[in-house]
Amino acid sequence: MTEHTAQLFSITTGSPEPIYRQLIEQVKRLAAAGVLAPGDTLPSVREVAGALAVNPMTVSKAWNLLEMEGALERIRGQGMQVAQRNGNGGRTEREALLRPALERAAREARQLELDDHTILELFKQVLKEAK
Repeated sequence: MTEHTAQLFSITTGSPEPIYRQLIEQVKRLAAAGVLAPGDTLPSVREVAGALAVNPMTVSKAWNLLEMEGALERIRGQGMQVAQRNGNGGRTEREALLRPALERAAREARQLELDDHTILELFKQVLKEAK
């Protein structure tokens, strides 16, 4: 599982974002995208810490915060599992995860004094290129 864990999660050590926050965001994104499905068991704290060469307490903090948020649930004898979702299959979650990036891009576009039409056309072009 360690090789799979290393592929599933990655950290940026020079980032101003704390490692535990990076892990939280990655779990949320993977769950929202369906890579981690409800009921999937996450790798253990030790596995993730070993694969990423980070302190196990850092991973534990991320898992515990995700549990408190309701994104994960602790199953006795099995570890942490992705919690069951309700409603629209995670669309709202995916939109909420994307919104901060779009807000940053919108602020930058306004600082560059680009008009709405130019911004939207550029975004459409970026979407096409991202396929």
